[in-house]
Amino acid sequence: MQGRTSAFQHPYKLLFATTIALALAACGRSEEEVQSATMSSTAGHIVSSARIKVDVARTSHGIPHVRATDFRSLAYGLAYAYAQDNVCMFADSVLTVRGERSRYFGAEARPRQRTGDEYGGGSGFMDLKNGDSDFFFKGYLDIGQLRAGYASGASEPRQLLEGFVEGYNRYLKDYAGKLPAACAGAKWVKPIDFDDMALVVAEKALHASGQVFAADFVAGGRVPGAPVQLAKLAPRKLDTSTLVAQLDKLREQGIGSNALAVGKDHSSNGRGLLLGNPHFPWTTSDRFYQAHLTVPGRYDAMGVIIGGVPAVVIGFNKDVAWSHTVTTAYHFNTFRLALDATDPTGTTYLYDGQRRKMTSKTVTVEALQANGSLARTSKTFYFSHQGAIIVRPEAGMTWSSQAAFVLADPNRHNTRMIEQWLGIGKSGSVRELKASLDKVVGLPWVNTVAADRDGNTLYADASVVPHMYTDKFINGCLLLQEALMFDGSSSGCGAGQDRGAPNGVFSPANAPWMMRTDYVGNSNDSYWLTNPKSLLNGPAPYGYSPLYGSVGIEQSLRTRVGFRQLEELLAQKRRIGLTDMQALAFSNRVHAAELVLPELLPACAGSADAQVRQACTTLQAWDRRADVDSRGAVLFREFWSIASRIPNKWTTPFDPADPVHTPNGVAAAAKPDMLAALKTAAAKLQSLGIPLDGRLGDYQVEPRNGVRIPLHGGIGDEDGSYSSLTMATGLTPGGYMGVYWGQSYIQTVSFEPQGPVAHALLTYGQSVDPKSPWYADQTKMYSRKEWAVLPFTQEKIKSDPNYKATTLRE
Repeated sequence: MQGRTSAFQHPYKLLFATTIALALAACGRSEEEVQSATMSSTAGHIVSSARIKVDVARTSHGIPHVRATDFRSLAYGLAYAYAQDNVCMFADSVLTVRGERSRYFGAEARPRQRTGDEYGGGSGFMDLKNGDSDFFFKGYLDIGQLRAGYASGASEPRQLLEGFVEGYNRYLKDYAGKLPAACAGAKWVKPIDFDDMALVVAEKALHASGQVFAADFVAGGRVPGAPVQLAKLAPRKLDTSTLVAQLDKLREQGIGSNALAVGKDHSSNGRGLLLGNPHFPWTTSDRFYQAHLTVPGRYDAMGVIIGGVPAVVIGFNKDVAWSHTVTTAYHFNTFRLALDATDPTGTTYLYDGQRRKMTSKTVTVEALQANGSLARTSKTFYFSHQGAIIVRPEAGMTWSSQAAFVLADPNRHNTRMIEQWLGIGKSGSVRELKASLDKVVGLPWVNTVAADRDGNTLYADASVVPHMYTDKFINGCLLLQEALMFDGSSSGCGAGQDRGAPNGVFSPANAPWMMRTDYVGNSNDSYWLTNPKSLLNGPAPYGYSPLYGSVGIEQSLRTRVGFRQLEELLAQKRRIGLTDMQALAFSNRVHAAELVLPELLPACAGSADAQVRQACTTLQAWDRRADVDSRGAVLFREFWSIASRIPNKWTTPFDPADPVHTPNGVAAAAKPDMLAALKTAAAKLQSLGIPLDGRLGDYQVEPRNGVRIPLHGGIGDEDGSYSSLTMATGLTPGGYMGVYWGQSYIQTVSFEPQGPVAHALLTYGQSVDPKSPWYADQTKMYSRKEWAVLPFTQEKIKSDPNYKATTLRE
């Protein structure tokens, strides 16, 4: 690309590569072969006469099985296949991380949201206008640090990123003039380079840290040359309600997952058994993409990648199956800096009594104007050694002459993610997997749940968490709990260091984990409830750092129903298999209804309100599930959205000794308010023309190519359904229309002597292109609760009825 240089180029190595290219040309090589020979890879490694050869076999539902003898070629084939299915969405996401949205769509516009059958490009983790988004990515991420991180790390992640670049660019060349309608002829679809891929991966790490504070970072930027305007006084008391609300929204809007691993004590064949059920976006490049990646003898993993990250992030190999859930841990903290009042710019801070100057970074954003011209705007952003300066005036986090505030984000330049997922995918047991987690420390914000063929299971929160032990919460360092704000003027209040871990983060060896042979599970609640028989409190005297989340607190209804249905199943049959796990995944029990209706419905008999009695009759006949044929599920959802907020509604309070079964029972004093909530819900349905006993599948739908696909599943934490969907709309006359977040890649895996046995679904399908055969096929399968059998061995792959193979060379 013009104006951009490849990372790690060295003039002597480039000269050497050019000499080789000239020699090849003299031997009659093609221009394409000469170009391939002259390409310089990162970290000074020269690819001389590097001929790419990779086999890409497609099986049913468009799953690519990519097989190559090296990792560069492997990613080349993966990128080509991924672009065939999702080129417009990926090109759109590259614009975002480059900070070029304003250049093509204007600074005031917002990223594309899914409309009808068009893909969605807007992030579910931040909501900014294009101009602010561009300033965030250009200012917050440092490409030099990302390059250095990959240069100093393992070679395989670099090779994967380089190969993905070449494979994607090859696709653009081969399909020039033939792109899907959503981006046909678009100037913003253009070749990428190594820096682009480094930014694509870096963005994924920021979902639970930097992107939460993106607007605050942008607000802290200054216009170069403009007069410095500092607040005169730092507020004595900060109002963190906006921050708390933002964090709550982040958790409530759909970031969730279920993962359950059953060991040899309870599996039907004495081997490991896994259910992975992440709830993640149905739009944007955070969509999963199914793939099977193989470098014979070195790596052989199948499952899903996420948005262009060239490694299997959730999946299985011949010995281990794993999944991830979003952890309750915090992956950031903030610091309050004491500023040197003699510096009128407010950019000198005091640390251990010494003056330190902030560093700065000035970036420029080009924005499309109404007349077609481009306007240039610049901002300067500032950093202390702890992180980026942020400003949130509504919370009192202003930049005054006395104080400034810093976001400490250890995921800001986390270049270890690909290495970590490769390490997981290469593991031959859960013990090896745990050793990889401890060594690499690369997972940004997820728990890991795994099972192996020997019948062992693992839970671990090996995510990147700031190294702030409990002592820093009680020794005066903590200034404000809600903002996780510490005194930034003292080294004694800064992040600590664990042996073998990156600077400033905990080693997973000192984080919550558990290895068992019965079962472990997580549904985004505290690590504390990983197994009800053995609550995980952490080491004495204080347990794990409070940044990992709380213990001894009430758990979500989704967590509770997950463990409860497993307990009940094991009480019926001590050993379970793959079909049992699939039944658990799609049981669609609404646990709130199981807890409330047995005591609430008898109270209806005394109601003089005919509408209430009619609603109660509907709920009495309802199967208390969220299946497509369930009648009454819509009414209960609207009722519970009100009733769940009624205070003091339980008779039996939460008991830390029994977190699965408490609280429970409907308090007598709460029943009148619940009946009033039921009347309100019934009136709402009737006003929209929806029958009280309307079939859920008629009113919870995913429109695809003009077809309303009925969907099963509840709303997760709020109503206690294991299968969770966050719909794009509330209840309308047409129902709940389109999925925003929710069940995405669902896999069940067991192990037999001949290899892994895996059944899975990608609920939204492989492609965002409405004309693709893989645009809605698996969505319809999900509607019918059908599972696809995943072919893993070469024999199974080649015997697939839709097998089609291609070899790519360069």
